[in-house]
Amino acid sequence: MAKYKVIMIYPDGTREEEDEIFDTESAAYDHGSYMCACYKEGGETLYLSNPGDYPLSDEEADFEVVEID
Repeated sequence: MAKYKVIMIYPDGTREEEDEIFDTESAAYDHGSYMCACYKEGGETLYLSNPGDYPLSDEEADFEVVEID
């Protein structure tokens, strides 16, 4: 039975493999979507705390779901 992982892709090109392993592709996709939302919300929070040091950006994280053995 196939298992799935999420690889996060950040605006600077950095790729980060998440530790969690998912039983379904759908569950992995949901996790990737959640992580992208967290990235965006974190940027907004930093901007609100100190806009001079953390300018608001339209750049967003992305992700891909990969099948593992």
